[in-house]
Amino acid sequence: MNPSILALASAAVLISACSTSSMKPVELLPTTIQVPAGHNMAMETVGVGEITYQCRIKQGAASEFEWAFVGPDAVLFNRSGQVVGRYYGPPATWENNDGSKVTGKQLATAPAGEGNIPLQLVKANPAMGNGMMQGVTYIQRLAIKGGAAPAHSCSASNLGNKVIVKYQADYIFWKAA
Repeated sequence: MNPSILALASAAVLISACSTSSMKPVELLPTTIQVPAGHNMAMETVGVGEITYQCRIKQGAASEFEWAFVGPDAVLFNRSGQVVGRYYGPPATWENNDGSKVTGKQLATAPAGEGNIPLQLVKANPAMGNGMMQGVTYIQRLAIKGGAAPAHSCSASNLGNKVIVKYQADYIFWKAA
């Protein structure tokens, strides 16, 4: 991630950390992205960064084109505005500054409003390394701002072009109780 994005991300997180959390109470979230009973919240982070999309031929439709997700690159901040890790991929990887990291499999999504990537529930794979990610079972993506695929056309004339879209989201990490 380039330094100007990091500076902008830092400012955005500090502003959002000082305001009231935009997280909805668990009972107000769509049931598809709720964490199953028997898990406790272990860590809250705010991811600020970019998602890259590429104009590609649509799978199974040689004459159609679409913006395909390439991957994310975000800095993870705690609620105090301190950098605690990174989120990148593929595969989707959440890495803590202590060296522990986790990947996962998407279980469900729910709409998050126009221009936003969807809310998400991820089942975590066993963590790599010892640290904060050890024992994480689920990850939720909430309070999303931006990140949706470009609105402008993807066609033969811009096939292969990449577009970077800025976004921000809360990543909530859960562990078994």
